[in-house]
Amino acid sequence: MDKKSIFRTFRLYLVITIGSIIAALGYALFQVPHGIAAGGVSGIAILVNRFTGWQVGAMVWLMNVPILVLGFHHLGRWRFLGKTVYGVTVFSIASDLMLARMPHVMESFPVTEDVLLSAIYAGVIGGVGLGMVFGAGGSLGGTGVIGRILQNKWGVPLSSIYLYTDGGIIILAGILLGWEAGLFAMLTLFLNGVASDHVLEGPSAVRTATIITNEPERVSAALSDRLGRGATFWTVTGSYTKQPRGMVLCTIGRPQVNELKRVVGEVDPVAFLTIGVSHQAYGGNFQPLERSA
Repeated sequence: MDKKSIFRTFRLYLVITIGSIIAALGYALFQVPHGIAAGGVSGIAILVNRFTGWQVGAMVWLMNVPILVLGFHHLGRWRFLGKTVYGVTVFSIASDLMLARMPHVMESFPVTEDVLLSAIYAGVIGGVGLGMVFGAGGSLGGTGVIGRILQNKWGVPLSSIYLYTDGGIIILAGILLGWEAGLFAMLTLFLNGVASDHVLEGPSAVRTATIITNEPERVSAALSDRLGRGATFWTVTGSYTKQPRGMVLCTIGRPQVNELKRVVGEVDPVAFLTIGVSHQAYGGNFQPLERSA
């Protein structure tokens, strides 16, 4: 591994560290004290904590173990596991450390006792942290991993998966903690998604990449191997050079943009790459056409 690769890896893990700590701050400072179970494994941990007093960070880590095992087998093995395990571990440890110190800090520097403000800032701060983690190619595990597995295996849209999993947890929170708590959790979940979208690179779900390269076959193979996305390529002629080159067209999910740039740069550093915003994608690993209606 050369110095450039070592530095890039260090930088990515540093971003995951900072993003995980920011996400843990929103979780520990605003969600846990007010029982805002905004879906996912972290939401389940809040519900269990309310009735048992168990540490939420430790529960988040333990509940992610079987999910990470599934992700290892279906989403890229060690390449998937390294950053995800690291992100989940930092988030879990940071959450429990913050909650252990929170009573002492809040006595001197109270933030807010308003549940609505807590729901808003939990979503915004948590979303900022999550966006940073996604941007570095990491993950905080949970239902996001399950969603990606189901999408890759059976083409189930991620939006539907999140609706059933996170929605079910929020409904359970409403039943156990009161419907007002469920409404606050829904607000946090929505703002979390909006904030992470903007941090990552804007509010849309799909990106279409057009790559002009001298290595179309190698680029296409790398995209398929590293991102799990198919690509189409054909020969084009440059209007200035009059030389034939390959044009590769590939549609990817929003969290894969940074990884795509890294892949193309490694295979052909002199390639010309444009990435456009797309609002919907059907077929392949995206939403099936028969379900689009």
